[in-house]
Amino acid sequence: MNPTTSNPRLLSLDAFRGFIMLLMASGGLGIAQMAAAHPGSVWEFIKPQFAHQDWQGCSLWDLIQPSFMFMVGMAVPFSYAKRREHGQSFFGMAWHALSRSILLVALGVMLATRSGDKHTVFLFTNVLAQIGLGYFVLFLLSRMGWEYILSGIILILAGYTWFFVNHPLPTPQELAAIAGMKDSAHGILPGFAGHWNIHTNAAAAFDRWWLNLLPQAQPYQYTNGGYQTLNFIPALATMLGGALTGGFLMNSRKTDKGRCATLLITGILLVVAGTALDFKILPVVGAQLDQYTLLPVVKRIWTPSWAILSGGWVLILLSIFYWLVEILGMRRLVFPLVVVGMNSIVIYLLHSLCAGWINENLHKHLPETAFPAYWTPVIERCGVLFVLWLICWWLYKQKAFIKL
Repeated sequence: MNPTTSNPRLLSLDAFRGFIMLLMASGGLGIAQMAAAHPGSVWEFIKPQFAHQDWQGCSLWDLIQPSFMFMVGMAVPFSYAKRREHGQSFFGMAWHALSRSILLVALGVMLATRSGDKHTVFLFTNVLAQIGLGYFVLFLLSRMGWEYILSGIILILAGYTWFFVNHPLPTPQELAAIAGMKDSAHGILPGFAGHWNIHTNAAAAFDRWWLNLLPQAQPYQYTNGGYQTLNFIPALATMLGGALTGGFLMNSRKTDKGRCATLLITGILLVVAGTALDFKILPVVGAQLDQYTLLPVVKRIWTPSWAILSGGWVLILLSIFYWLVEILGMRRLVFPLVVVGMNSIVIYLLHSLCAGWINENLHKHLPETAFPAYWTPVIERCGVLFVLWLICWWLYKQKAFIKL
């Protein structure tokens, strides 16, 4: 690929983005519901890959958000190179980046506020708000050389680790206070790893200060699932990794096979590094092996080891799509994914706002025989997914691509 910006779109990126957004909008394909209804079946075996880890660990479902955020970063070098080609000034691009940040955060807060809420719910933990909080910094750093971007990633992850390690370990009283919460069973880690406990970590303490400065229906205490506002800081490292990758694909003089191999090898190395950081270690002679973890992989608070591990898996998945599309030329095969990938914000918002309404209307307008009892959870989610895909396909045919 020539480094000029007048090249065709990187179709493999659109296809990968479409795959991730379809996975998100699938609602897990009803597999969790099938597993609950049929214990001991194959559904129960595959269910862990279609649900978030309770705290420590990684599943396919956990990779949706880092993949999306990584691809946001990947698109930045292409987008702003095109803007430069069209003569847009730095201040024009900076204003676009800042306004996009504000709009994404506003959309994130809107989605956090449900129909039953009487007032705005100020939470900044969904993917749109998280992207918005870091996007302007992403824009500024992505304009610099790869050395600055890589240095930014290292400083962010090292600084965020220091921030957590310097927060006191939870006291017995704090542990007792969260022990009864339904989401805390797997979120209390022993030993040094306790710095990354659910609800008692540094980011949770920050939210108890920050979110209570904003108008709240009742004082903020904790977020269900342990998600925190400051996740956007290590997630910015994920987006910067995407920007680094986008710049490499845009400017590298390697062949397509060379680029693909670089993506794959780098991804494997990052997965190994992230897994190694998550290993349980013996810091003192005679200690219990299961009591100490150097840096646990926890998606819900975006630990630096999670940023490294998930970044590696994203690169491996991207290399597969790059191989299929850019090397083997299977463009027709990925067309259904491209349709969605080119309108990713549309399917995200429609799924967030309309999935229940679509499902309700499918039941209303289709015969009962369309929903056999055994397969109902799967059919419902596949039906919603198909309707959302049709909307994206129609927009594609109209050449209507909604962007922020």
